[in-house]
Amino acid sequence: MDAFSTVIRVASHEQHTEAETSTFMSDLLGGRLGVDAYTRYTEQLWFVYRALEDAAESLKDDPVAGPFIRPELMRVGEIERDLAHLVGPDWRESVAALPATRAYAERVAQCAAEWPGGYVAHHYTRYLGDLSGGQIIRDKAERTWGFERKGDGVRFYVFSDISNPAAFKRTYRELLDAIAADDLEKQRIIDECKRAFDFNGAVFRELGEQFPLSA
Repeated sequence: MDAFSTVIRVASHEQHTEAETSTFMSDLLGGRLGVDAYTRYTEQLWFVYRALEDAAESLKDDPVAGPFIRPELMRVGEIERDLAHLVGPDWRESVAALPATRAYAERVAQCAAEWPGGYVAHHYTRYLGDLSGGQIIRDKAERTWGFERKGDGVRFYVFSDISNPAAFKRTYRELLDAIAADDLEKQRIIDECKRAFDFNGAVFRELGEQFPLSA
């Protein structure tokens, strides 16, 4: 039987492609949208990562989710520095979650409280995705809006405590392969991974409605 990390990657491939090729993300990466669209996207990330990281402390000793709680992955502090740069010191007064973002963050929090396996599904979908594809976004953002390389505005994408991302991802996949879950639970985790990509897609759709390209 294939390793669980392979099964999970293959199973969510379709949704992953869909999320990556959303109109909003294509327009953003194509330099067709302004820095305001990038800022709004960064705001949405803050809500989702807060849901992930607010639960980290309570899950760190959990047999299923605990092994995945790694301080070097934590992003909230970096997102907050980016938002202070993008919006200004009073950014907290203006950030707002889109309906899709609120639903996404609530689901993460629900899994964290009730179902560690589901939390792992969301953890994997976000962190491993940002560690990989996030670097493309960072590069585009630096070139399109003139952010300092790996500086304020793109810190979310800079995992400064991970010196070797390839090795880290390998270790993470080994943790997935060794997860304390039976086959039925593994299938539920895969299904939740797909849901996570669907939540992402919904956020992109709502962002796309907020930032339509003028025809």
